[in-house]
Parts: sequence; C-alpha cells; structure tokens
Amino acid sequence: MGPETRTEMVQCLEESQADFLEAVSGVTEAEAKAHPQAGRWSVLECVEHVVTVEERFFGRLEKAPREGAPPGNKEHEAELQTRVTNRSNRAEAPEPVRPMGRFASLAEATEAFKTARARTIGFAEIEGHEAYSRAESHPRFGPLNGAELLIIIAGHARRHAGQIRELHAELAK
Repeated sequence: MGPETRTEMVQCLEESQADFLEAVSGVTEAEAKAHPQAGRWSVLECVEHVVTVEERFFGRLEKAPREGAPPGNKEHEAELQTRVTNRSNRAEAPEPVRPMGRFASLAEATEAFKTARARTIGFAEIEGHEAYSRAESHPRFGPLNGAELLIIIAGHARRHAGQIRELHAELAK
C-alpha cells in the first residue's frame, strides 16, 4: 500500500479480510474450539485475538493526533507488510489482547471480525491520504503514521489466517 490513493488502503484491507474469511470458512464449530497441541490457541481463540487487536488498533488510530507522524515511506510500508505477515518469527501476544473466551462460537467471532473490519475500511475510505498525518507508536514497530498502522491491521489478519490454516490442517489429520 503506497501513499497514492485511498483505494490502495481499502484494497489492502479488503484483500486481507477476504484471506482471513477464506481461512475460517472450512472450519466447523467443533474444530474451532479444539486445541491440536497443548499451549496453542484454537481457531476460535485466534479469531478472538484478531478482532480484539483490530478494535484496539482502530481505537488508537481514530484518536491519533494529526501531528508528528513519520512521513510516508514506501520501503518502510513494504517492510511492515512482510514483517507482520511473516510467521517464522513467533510473537507472544500482550495480556490485553490474549483470548478471554469473548465469543461462544466461530460464527459469532467471524461476525465481530466483519464488523470491526467494516469500520476500519470505512475509516480508510473517508480518511484516505490524510491517514499519513496521524501519529501513533507501536512497541514493536516504533513510530508510525496512520497508513502504516492500517498496513499492520491488514497484515495481522493475514498472519493469523496462516495460523488458522495450520491449525485446521493439524485438526484434519
């Protein structure tokens, strides 16, 4: 996603949503709650985590000041896309975004994801290039502009779509 148009921002978010929804589409409710290995999240817990992170990041983005943001940088954006989706580097989720049993079913969690993503996409459609003026910081990625935070939101869902596919494959064995 480059700084040229809001269309790129929206497209990045929509493609990530489609990837995430495709990953959960073949998972049954029973599979969604199963833990294929001790210490690993279930599919339902992954979806809950993605929803929680998106809601929190969106809240931060919506309230982010419109001054002091790092300038747009296509190389940094590309690096963020790669880094966020790369599952070879496991990361421990901070306590506030760990699954807590928020959703009773995969269907409920998936609807919450759709709702959260619709809100994020709506913001990107309205904000467009102005997202670059929003200043935010992330403990792992440092100072960010709003467009970079949108990239992280999109990439985070893709990252966990990969995890969901791995979990589903393990459950199918």
